[in-house]
Formats: sequence, C-alpha cells, structure tokens
Amino acid sequence: MKKLLIANRGEIALRIIRAARDYGVQSVAIYAEDDFDALHMRAADEAFGLGAGRPAETYLNIEKIIAIAQRAGADAVHPGYGFLSERVEFAQSVIDAGLIWVGPRPDVIAALGDKVAARRIAQQVGAPLVKGSDGPLADGAAALAFAREVGLPLAIKAAFGGGGRGMKVAHHLSEVAALFDAAQREAVEAFGRGACYGEQFLTRPRHVEVQVIADQHGNVQVLGTRDCSLQRRNQKLVEEAPAPFLSDAQRDRLHSAARDICAAAGYTSAGTVEFLLSSDGVISFLEVNTRLQVEHGVTEEVTGLDIVVEQLRIADGLPLSINEMPAPRGHAIEFRINAEDPGRGFLPTPGQITAFNAPSGPGVRVDSGVDGRSVVPGVYDSLLAKLIVTGPTRAIALARARRALAEFQIEGVASVLPFHRAIVDAPAFIGTEGFGVYTNWIETQWQPPAPAPRVDPVDPQMIRSFIEIDGKRHALGLPLALFAGAAPPAQAAAPEASAGEICAPFAGSLLQWLVADGDEVHEGTPLAAIEAMKMETQVTAESAGRITLVAQAGAMLAPGQVIARLR
Repeated sequence: MKKLLIANRGEIALRIIRAARDYGVQSVAIYAEDDFDALHMRAADEAFGLGAGRPAETYLNIEKIIAIAQRAGADAVHPGYGFLSERVEFAQSVIDAGLIWVGPRPDVIAALGDKVAARRIAQQVGAPLVKGSDGPLADGAAALAFAREVGLPLAIKAAFGGGGRGMKVAHHLSEVAALFDAAQREAVEAFGRGACYGEQFLTRPRHVEVQVIADQHGNVQVLGTRDCSLQRRNQKLVEEAPAPFLSDAQRDRLHSAARDICAAAGYTSAGTVEFLLSSDGVISFLEVNTRLQVEHGVTEEVTGLDIVVEQLRIADGLPLSINEMPAPRGHAIEFRINAEDPGRGFLPTPGQITAFNAPSGPGVRVDSGVDGRSVVPGVYDSLLAKLIVTGPTRAIALARARRALAEFQIEGVASVLPFHRAIVDAPAFIGTEGFGVYTNWIETQWQPPAPAPRVDPVDPQMIRSFIEIDGKRHALGLPLALFAGAAPPAQAAAPEASAGEICAPFAGSLLQWLVADGDEVHEGTPLAAIEAMKMETQVTAESAGRITLVAQAGAMLAPGQVIARLR
C-alpha cells in the first residue's frame, strides 16, 4: 500500500495516521462538518469532507467513503473501530473497488460478527459457553419465554453488535419485553440491524478478553489477556493488561480457546475474543470483535508490538513480525477519558473544551482525539482520550496512574476524571482482599461524586460559500468565530426544572415516548428514551401523577428542556 484512507474520526483516526507514517505510507482523513477542525483532519496528509448530517449520512455512508478513497488515489482503507469496522458490506465494497482492506476477510466478519454463528464456532472447538438462544429472538414475547426457560438474569444482545451497544440485562420477568425492545432500538441505531438473541447472564462476572493477531499465512498468535470489568452501561471505562488475579490454568484456558476460535474461523488481522469469568471461576465465551479494540494500547505497552502497524503489514501480505506470544513486560492500565458526568449517572456532556492539559512523565502515554480548542459534538461517542499508564508491576502502574490522573485537567465539559481518581484508591480495584470489581460494579457498589456544573453544547456556526480552483467549483465552509476573532459562543448553564416539569437530562434526540399523553404513571415508571453520544438513556418519573407530553418523538433536545409535565 502507498496511501491509506482512514474511515473513522477522533482518537483512533489519529492513532492510525501515526501508524501509517511509521509504516511509510501516506494518510487520507475524512471528516464530517462537526469535525471541521478535528485533530485527525489536521494531522493527515490529505483530508476530505463528508458534508453535514448525522453519522448515517457521513461516517456510515459507504458509497461516499469509497468515492473519496478513489478520488484521493488511496489504495487501502483502515476502518478503525466502531462505525463501519465490522460491517461486511463495507469490507466487501472496499475490496470490490480494488482497494486493500485492513482487516479480516468479509466472510470471516460475517461468521464471527453474527454472535449466534460465533457461538456455534466456539461450541465446535470446545470453548466454554453458557446457555443461549439458538438464534435471534422474534420479539419481546419470545424473549420472555426464553427467560422463563433458562432463568434470570438474562442478557439480551444485538446479534450483529458490539461495544456494549444493543445489550440489556433483565433481572425481573416484568422488564424482559421492554428491555428487548430497547436493545432492538439501540441495535438498529448503532448497527443498522435489530436482531437480538438471549443468553444466560453470569452474576457479578469479570470481563476478560484475549488479543489475537493472525497473518495470511496461517500464523495465529495470542498477545495475552486484558481485564475490562470496570464498565458503565455495558461499555468499558478501565482496561488493563495482563488481566490480574487469574490462575495459570484460567489464563491457559483463555489463550487456547481464543486461538482455537480464530484458527477455526480462518481469522486474519487483529481481533479480540471476549469472555466472562464468574466469581466462582466459570468461564464463558462472549463474542469475537473482528476489529481493532479501543484498549489495544495496553497490550502494545506490555508486548512492545505496534498492533496497528502489524495490521498494515498483514494487509500487505507480510508475515507476522513475531513467532510466539511475547512474555508480558510489566503491567499497563488504560483509563478512557470520556465527556460524561459521573455525578449524573455518566450522562454525556458534549460542548466546547476550554482547557485540555494532559499528563506526562515516566510510564505515561496519552492517545487523544481533542485539544484545548476542540468542540465535542453530541452525535458521536463520548471518548476524548485514553490515558495509558505502564509500570514494571501493577502496584507501580497504579502509583503512576494516581500521579497522572492528578495532573490531568479538562475544562469546559464534564469528564470521567473524578471517577478514575477515585477508582485507583478503591480497595475492590486495587485488590486489597482480591479483585472485587465486576461488570456492573459501578451501578451497584460505587458511590458517585457530586454532579459537575451543567452546560449547553456548542453549535459551531459556519459561513458557507464556494471557491473556484482551476475552473472547478469547491464548497467552502469556515467557522464564524474565525471572522469574529473570538472563541465560540459561551455556554450557559441549563435551567433548573420547576415543580412537575420533566426535563431532558442532556442534549440529545428523543427516540421514543414509552407512555401516552394523559397516562397515569407511578414513581420510577419509564417515560421516554433519549439518545446522545451513542447512548440510550431512559427518563423515569420521580413521582406519581398524570403526564402531559410536551416534546415530540424525534425532536432534538437541549439539556434542561421541558419534555413533559406531571400533575
């Protein structure tokens, strides 16, 4: 390959641009209008605009991305993670256009991306598994019937999903149907397909995964384990490598199962095989992510291998640069720095960053997608940066993490830094009496801090015109702030709700009303589903009464906007 198009944005696009430069190939970035001044666009050798619109019209628009790749003269495409990274039709479109696809073959993505089919492959190679439905469940009634058959808790998962999106856990039969519907909505929004299946959910499980990398010559290598148990809304917040507090037998079982699953599927490129580990030692295969993971950096730090460069080598037909699993050199912990408010249940907080001062020093790596002048849009996920701290032992890595997190300063939007600063001193995470965290530990055990000040998201205003270059007309868009010689508009605190008013907790889209106008509701009744930054959140009634709907389904909401009234 000579020129690589990165079909992504933010931190991961910048990470791949840097790997391309190390590998000696040019990079082409793409950007939606919301990202007109993003770091990845500034760093690439070339950048092409996708225009305005929601992700479906920009970063998920296969036809538009392929056209840009051809126009730019790119001969390869890297999808990053999220967006189109696990979409079979995108991989096939890249190949059909005569371009190099940096990832596994489309048929392998199809086989492993279908979680039900992946379970069958795991069964064939003897990987550990809990009970699951034979295929996608037809509707909420079918999910309820399956729950009665296998028992609770029940995990409802998007068959073509990943990253925790399209996954709900039911602990009571009365909530199974509603959670199935919610999982389907999330799956359609995130992946374009709503098929969901059911699976027994292990109580208080750890989330442990294995990084695998394989070339086109039949070489499959395991790069070790990671623990990703600290999650909120089924999405990871902290990851570390190697996974701590495992027995040698457990580690060997995880390594062999991951290797066997990938070998049986004919896997190539980087991939991750995920497992759950119950408190009593039961291991169960979860899924295979047929892409680069957000947390790949901790594995890079303890193996010394650049996984993204390795992906480029594999796509070029070269063999793996290693012949055996590297012995881990120390311990690495990654903290996802998201624009979310831990004091408000990790609600997303898009807006204008006014200060971004990252830490440095021994053992500290920061992979960032923003700087001190970035605007965080509300239409994408909330990841701002990744803080990766490494030490010769886990204890030293934790000590360096405390120092680095204390140095980290972000202003203008709320972030999860208060959570991270608390967790590195939490006995359950430190392992004072054994590793005590599990996938829903945050929701059940952690005491949140006070909420951060609420702010409105910034809408970067643009001046639009056209420019002619060599007789060809080009669209031109520039931020209004450049002409005004000022920063973007200041953010104002969201108004406080009056008695009886039900307000949007954050800026987002009102996906669906779960009640009808005039309904009598009780305290805790789910009222509406609101989506922002790829997260769906339910708004519930704080008291009993009769509801009057104010906002319409599909409306874009400002934080604190009145959506209903309760009398």
